[in-house]
Amino acid sequence: MEKFNNILPDYSKAKVRSNNTTVIKREIFDLPDQIKNIGIGRKYYLRTYGCQANERDSETIAGILEALNFTRVDNEEEADVLFFNTCAIRKNAEDKVLGEIGMLKKLKRNNPDLIFALCGCMAQEEMIVKTILEKYPQVDLIFGTHNIHRLPWLLYNAMMAKEKTVEVYSKEGEVVENLPVSRFGKHKAWVNIMYGCDKFCTYCIVPYTRGKQRSRLMEDILKEVRQLKEDGYKEVCLLGQNVNAYGKDLGIEDGFAKLLEEVAKTNIDRIRFSTSHPRDFSENMVYVMKKYPNIMPSLHLPVQSGNNEVLRRMGRVYTVEHYKHLVDLLKKEIPTITFSTDIIVGFPNETHEQFLDTLALVDYCQYDLAYTFIYSPRENTPAAKMEDNISEKEKSDRLQMLNEKITYYSNLNNQKYLHKTLKVLVDGYSKKNKNVYSGYSEENKLVNFTGDNINVGDIVDVYITEVKSYSLNGVKEDK
Repeated sequence: MEKFNNILPDYSKAKVRSNNTTVIKREIFDLPDQIKNIGIGRKYYLRTYGCQANERDSETIAGILEALNFTRVDNEEEADVLFFNTCAIRKNAEDKVLGEIGMLKKLKRNNPDLIFALCGCMAQEEMIVKTILEKYPQVDLIFGTHNIHRLPWLLYNAMMAKEKTVEVYSKEGEVVENLPVSRFGKHKAWVNIMYGCDKFCTYCIVPYTRGKQRSRLMEDILKEVRQLKEDGYKEVCLLGQNVNAYGKDLGIEDGFAKLLEEVAKTNIDRIRFSTSHPRDFSENMVYVMKKYPNIMPSLHLPVQSGNNEVLRRMGRVYTVEHYKHLVDLLKKEIPTITFSTDIIVGFPNETHEQFLDTLALVDYCQYDLAYTFIYSPRENTPAAKMEDNISEKEKSDRLQMLNEKITYYSNLNNQKYLHKTLKVLVDGYSKKNKNVYSGYSEENKLVNFTGDNINVGDIVDVYITEVKSYSLNGVKEDK
């Protein structure tokens, strides 16, 4: 058996950036004979927190576990191994995970052979791992975002040697191309186009937990998309911490616009992408989106603040004026486009007047949807060291004002779809009503509808009969 020396996360290593080119590894993942059957007769439970990148990582973790012959279950009490794939973007996300780990301690008491694993972004944080080791003895295995390919060996060690196993690489990272995957959906798929981030916004922990920006080769991405199309998938979402920066590390100028066009040429029915950074959003991208009807007219474009001084302190490296120019250009060239965004309120020393600038920007852009947050300090980020003189009550009041304005524009924007027909990709039954179907339109509007002869994965025409702030109701049109 391989001897393990625990490797703990190290922020000083995680923030290093070199000029080395992206390393592509195609044979690093393997399943030796002694390991490949350890899951026979055993079950796994996997819980995912956070963003689409975590969801996609969980598909890889599931693929590895199923290659080891584990069977997935939806109830933690049935499992022999528990995996928590975690998010570190905000402190309340971390607190939720720690609370749930604590509540599941009884499972370990009832079943001492149970293996409890923590992975994902929280595993990349120095203080979190220290806390887990000191206060949560029920956790047997900790691994990070850079060593998912090592999971077979790590799990084997935790199970067979009965040793607490901690292996968290803090490094720039590479691209591993030969990992198995177990897709959670049958008609929509996440496709990683790049990993990591080099932006180092002052409030953000992602560059430390996900490593440097590193792009997959275009040929590998296109091969994956073509295979998904052949397998019957209708929609792909191209994923990256900053998709607009795709290819910079490979020396490709305006790489994402080139990639987006090539993906569109595969003729897969629907293409989405997330997340875009205003700094790297080229005008050529706008024209590629306009040119191909299978690129959906919907864009998530995080702004974070509507004030230039706050944007400067956030390290966003663009201005409100630049952001407005992008929005104006997109609306001009793609009149049906819808917008969502991310906004932080209560960034250290944000004045009331600066917050009013954010409200004014919302009035200007009239977003269809926004993910709004009170600033949450992240350990070892520059913003965490900034003096913060804003009371919690003031932050909460600002968030409420912002959310009221976002809801107003969401409802206003939805009104234009009343008595119109939208093309909807059917996800399945509504979570609230098993007699109603649910799916998303090309504009990324949630549509609940009724009708006959409907199958999951179909793209159907839905006539909109009722408008709500964040969803639409309708009836399938029969041709």
